[in-house]
Amino acid sequence: MSEPDAPHQHGHRERLRARAKAGGLEALPDYELLELYLFRAIPQKDVKPLAKALLARFGGLSGVLGATPAELCAVKGVGEGVALDLKLAHEAAIRIGRESVGKRTVITAWSQLLDYVRVALANEAREQFRVLFLDKKNQLIADEVMGQGTIDHAPVYPREVMRRALELSAAAVILVHNHPSGDPTPSGADVEMTRQVAEAGKALRITVHDHLVVGREGIASFRALGLL
Repeated sequence: MSEPDAPHQHGHRERLRARAKAGGLEALPDYELLELYLFRAIPQKDVKPLAKALLARFGGLSGVLGATPAELCAVKGVGEGVALDLKLAHEAAIRIGRESVGKRTVITAWSQLLDYVRVALANEAREQFRVLFLDKKNQLIADEVMGQGTIDHAPVYPREVMRRALELSAAAVILVHNHPSGDPTPSGADVEMTRQVAEAGKALRITVHDHLVVGREGIASFRALGLL
């Protein structure tokens, strides 16, 4: 059982809530925003040290929310309930991003698309390969994980990508995968795999618009780099 709040801690929570109401959540630094969120999961403890420890361990808010439950629980003071609450916030952010992309033509919502894939993949501990399937108007039909792997490799099968595109009646695709190392620079294997998928698509008149490589240090676009 947690010890009840000390009087000064109860006062701190009320002062922080009042500041958030008066100045808006955007006025709070990251550690206080996280602290305010943790109030609900940990109602009877000073959570400022925990908020700062999480930010230090994972490098920022995106890192905290993108961490796995096991990684979160490895931080002293984080139990399964707190980890679940943080993952709920991360999942909500991903779904909000997917909604903003799905309601518009992807090509005209490029910044929203980049925000979406950054939230979804930048802090993944293992490599994940996803495909965004688009209709003839370049609107999002589906975003599906087509391969998951190790810290530096996720298996991808061009025929499976195109088979799924045909099932969804997709006219185009955008390939997306992450580099857990943080560096989004495409590897030789990335370039070769993209070439194979693009070649498979040509025969079926399915266009590969781009391949985005996501890392904590940024996002690399094959199209922008002249690799596609």
